[in-house]
Amino acid sequence: MITLTPATRKTLWAYIFLAVPIIFFAYFRIYPTLFAFRMSLYDWNPMAIDQEYVGLENYQDIRDDLGNPRSPTRKAFENTAIYIGLGVPIQLGLALLIALMLNEIRRLANFYRLLFFLPFVTSTIAISWVFRILFERQGYINSLLATFSLPPQPFLRSPDQALYSILVVVVWQGLGFAVIIFLAGLKQISQSYYEAARIDGASRWQSFRHITIPLLNPTIVFLVILQSIAFLRMFAPVYAMTVQGSGGPLNSTTTVVLRVVREAFDSNNMGFAAALTVVLFVIILFVTVLQLKLTTRQID
Repeated sequence: MITLTPATRKTLWAYIFLAVPIIFFAYFRIYPTLFAFRMSLYDWNPMAIDQEYVGLENYQDIRDDLGNPRSPTRKAFENTAIYIGLGVPIQLGLALLIALMLNEIRRLANFYRLLFFLPFVTSTIAISWVFRILFERQGYINSLLATFSLPPQPFLRSPDQALYSILVVVVWQGLGFAVIIFLAGLKQISQSYYEAARIDGASRWQSFRHITIPLLNPTIVFLVILQSIAFLRMFAPVYAMTVQGSGGPLNSTTTVVLRVVREAFDSNNMGFAAALTVVLFVIILFVTVLQLKLTTRQID
């Protein structure tokens, strides 16, 4: 019989308890990812017993679609790039501004934080449907415009306005999360830095630029990466706010994830959808690594 020391038994039990979440993560995260890689190499038919191996043909189809200006796949990638390029800086810029103001509030501070955080924990589908109604031609927003003698706007029915209408909703809903994270970062900055800066005659802008921003760098990096991934994976708002979840009008709001769903379940083109998923995975990995390289720096 093997006799274990208390330290060895403690370590063994730690591994046993860790095994449960590791197995769960591997089965529900790692295995589906690897299976998607495999599926992307086949003309996958869920109803067939034997799948036809096509190699990189699905990836070649994606390349061909990206070269076609009228392709919905290319439009999905272009729209996703716009969502990220506009959504992330606007959302984080507003969140930092609000966090700086909330950091100065002493009375009812928790109440105001709750107001900003509530949309984040509210159902995305519910919020999307509410705004879909508000954006209708006879909706509240157009009624508000009419009170200022402004013409009604098509919003979600216009190829030029639909994407930005959805972007406003997505930025607003995720704003509270970024505000809370920025507030947590601001609370970690010692007031002694600001007191020393005031003694040296630094203005509020100089303190913000040379103290707040550098010391908030880890928080900024975290939020930039997290929110970029969130915009890359955006699906529910577009699905709920467009007619029959089409990503319209004229594919003006569609995203890569919505394109994956449409190819997989509407066109039954599972292999192509899996290839799109793999491409999106590689893009997310590349964006994450690139942002870590560009936004992470040592603070002297």
